Order: sequence, then structure tokens, then C-alpha cells
Amino acid sequence: MREVLRSNDAVQLSFFVALLKNQGIPTVVLDSHTSVLEGSASAILQRVMVADDQQAQARRILREAGWTAPS
Repeated sequence: MREVLRSNDAVQLSFFVALLKNQGIPTVVLDSHTSVLEGSASAILQRVMVADDQQAQARRILREAGWTAPS
């Protein structure tokens, strides 16, 4: 599995996960329970993971939808 997105914005995560799933790319969101336990500081980012062989396609879909990875 490869990480394609990291965020603490629940709306953004939900949108991009739905977008990928709609394009036939299954996703796994890691750290969601840790993020909830951490509280409201939003210091722990959740990670969206996809299969190794779908990473390039997933990154392309996210870019086309307006996602820019933090520098």
C-alpha cells in the first residue's frame, strides 16, 4: 500500500476517498482513530492509502480534482 493523501480535514478526506472509490480505486484510511482520540488540535493527520499498482492513477485523479500535496 502507498500513501497518496495526508490531511486532517474530514470533509476533504471524505471527498477524495469517495472520488477515488468512484474511479474504482479502493482506499484504506489510516490513523482515523488516533486522530479522533487526539482531540481538536488536529495534529495527527489521517493517511489515505491505495494499492501499489494504483498509486500513479490515484495521484493523477487527485491532482485533476485540485489536490496539491504540501511541500
